[in-house]
Amino acid sequence: MSGLWEQFRFLWPGWMDLIEVVVVAAVVYRILLLLQRTRAMQMILGVLLLGFVYVLARLLDFSLIRTLLETLFQFGAIAALVVFQPELRAALARLGQSRMLKFFGKMESRFLVDEIAEATAELSRTGVGAIIVMENEMGLDEYAATGTAIQARVSSEMLTTIFTPHSPLHDGAVIIVGDTIKSAGAILPLTQTPLQDKSMGTRHRAALGLSEETDALVIVVSEETSRISVAQAGRMEVGVDVDRLRRILQGSLPERAKGLELIPTSR
Repeated sequence: MSGLWEQFRFLWPGWMDLIEVVVVAAVVYRILLLLQRTRAMQMILGVLLLGFVYVLARLLDFSLIRTLLETLFQFGAIAALVVFQPELRAALARLGQSRMLKFFGKMESRFLVDEIAEATAELSRTGVGAIIVMENEMGLDEYAATGTAIQARVSSEMLTTIFTPHSPLHDGAVIIVGDTIKSAGAILPLTQTPLQDKSMGTRHRAALGLSEETDALVIVVSEETSRISVAQAGRMEVGVDVDRLRRILQGSLPERAKGLELIPTSR
């Protein structure tokens, strides 16, 4: 009996085996998250399909198909590195933005908050309408595609320039991903909730609409009243001063939504 137990002992995992499985699962999960919105995910699905065809060819003894696929697999990895270089670079950049490494980016986050708050204050002071969207966990590629690609580092000067009256992009929204302005002049979905406050226009409806569909944080500067408003999770806080805006931007995602009051609506 003891001999039989020794033969199958390898099937019983130890603590180190469990830790190794958890680490590998976490790494694979993180990689899939990084690739889910890129062309690389389509490539992975294609490779899985080719792998299935290869197994089928071996089972059915299709020598020609098997040889072709073996040749493709041999050189496909090198070709993938060349073709998907932008996606791999973006994935590595996003890996550096993980929660585990955000501690080392506090100075960068403070700079980002200062630049956005300064630009919002200047737009409010001069009475220039604006809508600034900050991406969180949910991707905003669908909305960014409706605008003009910018790919510029966030700065108060860049934001105020984009929203300068009569400029080509001043009517739409600016979408910020990390510390980069990804798109300007973007079109956002309008909320279907009636608003009692008649001073709220299309920008407020767009901000509230996007906050209902995503977890983005949206800042609005009213062209009519110069008031600053912040929308998130289907809620909007109106009449936000610069200090309050800084606190919202510096807070974590749950804290941002918790501090916002639901705007008056009519049913």
